[in-house]
Parts: sequence; structure tokens; C-alpha cells
Amino acid sequence: MTSDTLSPGQAPICQSCGATLTRTMVDLGLQPLANSYIPPERADAYEPVYPLHARVCDACLLVQVDAVAPPEDIFVDYAYFSSFSDSWLAHCKRYAEDMAARFALDAQSRVVEIASNDGYMLQYFVAMGVPVMGIEPAANVAATAIAKGVPTEVAFFGEATARRMVDSGWAADLLAAKNVLAHVPDINDFVAGVREMLKSEGVFTVEFPHLLNLIQQVQFDTIYHEHFTYLSLLAVRTIAERQGLRIFDVEKQPTHGGSLRVFMARPDSAHAVTPNVQAVLDEEIAAGLDRPDGYEGFDARVRAVREGLLGFLADAKDKGERVVAYGAAAKGNTLLNYCGATAADIAFVVDRNPAKQNRLLPGSHIPVRTVDALVEARPDHVLILPWNIKDEVIRQLPEVTGWGGDFVIAVPEIRVVTGAL
Repeated sequence: MTSDTLSPGQAPICQSCGATLTRTMVDLGLQPLANSYIPPERADAYEPVYPLHARVCDACLLVQVDAVAPPEDIFVDYAYFSSFSDSWLAHCKRYAEDMAARFALDAQSRVVEIASNDGYMLQYFVAMGVPVMGIEPAANVAATAIAKGVPTEVAFFGEATARRMVDSGWAADLLAAKNVLAHVPDINDFVAGVREMLKSEGVFTVEFPHLLNLIQQVQFDTIYHEHFTYLSLLAVRTIAERQGLRIFDVEKQPTHGGSLRVFMARPDSAHAVTPNVQAVLDEEIAAGLDRPDGYEGFDARVRAVREGLLGFLADAKDKGERVVAYGAAAKGNTLLNYCGATAADIAFVVDRNPAKQNRLLPGSHIPVRTVDALVEARPDHVLILPWNIKDEVIRQLPEVTGWGGDFVIAVPEIRVVTGAL
């Protein structure tokens, strides 16, 4: 899988339909790759930054960022491991149970996951005795999955990979992709691969943060270079139909600030279309996502979030109060770098993932420590960067309110929480 990056002065082209992109949704300036955590000994080394500019295609309404770095630079040695969020694991366990029941999956079935990460989801099918195969481009993450008994092919997914997998006996009864469609620089090749992978009655489920929520709740920090696209059902339907797939159901999910789980199959399959599909399309149309001018005004709302966080940090500094952040998440890096925050504003950030600990956040160079360091420091404020798991974080750290501290969420506006939500 390859991606063409922009040359200076080159007009960006829609990765879905090929139209020239002329409409800005939000420009977040120059930023480093959001998951490029820095070893302390390289703190003074050159750190590349790239434009982070989200645009809307006037022709097919796909929201996308400019291609500025090849996927091989982003995903081959990856610091994100899905298994460090308890709430996400619970979500995936429910998914496995629901899909096994709905589609009668058993020991003769084939379940394949694209971007299977560390085996976080397929492990639940393994426990049920359903044969699985993961497809994961990051060799370091795939090794973790294999070690826990989840067979994994190390590869980028596309039409060629799909044909190879089918030839080796892995045509899918259920093909899953959770929060990966946005990471794909060639979305047409990816969806063409999906069609190749499915058996005649096979089902593809794809989950992605819903663009409608991103806009309405100002979730701009979910925009970063490895997320090439930001998806509405309207845009996904266009892409699916172009590649010979039919959407037959949609479910709303609470994950990642509000996601869609979309069900697709071959056009001649027996899966009946549910009323959920038109209901979500109607919501998007009512919000103006069916026309280019419906995306205007977002940039100004993003600037208001920046002003709110910078005002909070300045006020805390004036009062001599200490701020520590929770969660070295990619979305946090977008937020901090857009705001220009540094270790002078936030003492350090803590994270449960050992792959991120004892490193520096890209751009801001805020140090990453263990969660124990937060408890030892007893800060006045804990800024939760992955706001989508704020309830989970607050439950995990009851000590904070015990010493008189509070929790802060910056998106969609500054909110201070002094106890359980």
C-alpha cells in the first residue's frame, strides 16, 4: 500500500473520487506525527513537522487531511496497543459475543480482522473456538498478538493482500475493521479488498468515529496525520457502492466520542436493509453534511477551544497550581501542539502503556511517566487528554479528589470535574 505525498504548491486531490480539494474545514498548522514519541536522548534532535489541514471534497463530501507522510513512516513500528483501555476491551468482548450470535459463527467459520493490533478483539473469538486471522502492518504489535495465541499476518491490507488471504483459505464469514478505515491512504483499494475477502454471504463490519459528532462536539483533536479521512455515512456509502458493496445496517456506538458500526455485504447477499441506515442518513442531511457549505464555521469553533485551554493553563500558572495530564493519546498531541502547550504549562503526562513511558510527547516534549507518578505528585489539576475515556479515568483515580485535586476536560470546552461523573 502506497501513498503519494504532496509536493510544494501541488493542489490536493480527493483520495476517494479524484476531485481537486479547495474547501478547508480546519487548518491545525504544522504538527509532528501524533504517535512519534521521542526518546529523551533525542530531545534536541530535529523533529519533522507537517501541515495538518482537513479539507472537504465538494464532489463526494469526503473529509480528509493532506497526504504528507507515507504510511510506512507511521505504522511499521507503532506505539499504540489497544489492550490498555479496559472500556475498549469490554466493548470488543460484547462485539464478539453479539456477532457470533447474530451470524451463527462456529468452529467452521472464518473471522478476520484488519488492523488487528495486539489481538485485543480476536482473542474473544479464539476463546469461543472460532477460527481467526489477524492482519496487522506493525510487526512489533503483531508479535504481541501472536504471543497470546492470535494468528496474525504482518501486512498492509488492500486488494492484493485480500486475494492472497482468500487463496490461502481465509475468505471471511465475518471481516472486521475497528477504527482503521480512517487510517487508509488508498480507501478505494482497501474497500475493494473487503469485497474480495467476503464469502457470498459474508459480512463486513467497520467502526469509525462519526463525523457528525466530530463537528457538533468540536472533536478536532481526533484529526491527525495517521487519520487520513473523517467519515460520514453519506461518504462511506458512496465509496462502498463504487466498490460493489451494500450497506445493510448501522449501529451507533458510544466509543471514541460517538462512533458508527456499519454492516456491509455483497449486493446479491440475503442481508436485509434495516431502517437504521436511512435514520442515520437523515440525521446527517439535517445537519447539512450532504452539501459543502454545511461544513463551514468549524475552524472558528476550534479556535475557541484553544483559547479556553490556554486561558485555563495561564490561570493555573498565575495561581501557582500544578497541572499534570492523563493519557499520552494521539488526540492529546494534536490538542497540545495546536495550543502550543509545553512542559512549562503541564509538568508531565502519565500513561498505562509502557511503550510510551519514559519518552517525550512529540512536539510539546512533555515527559511521559507511569500512572504512579501522578499519585505521587498530587497535582492540583489532572487534564484528561483522551476525553472519550474520561469516566474510566476518573473512576481509576479516586485519590485525586481526596487530596483536593480535580479533573479537567478541554473538548468541546473547558470543564472542571471535582468527583465522579
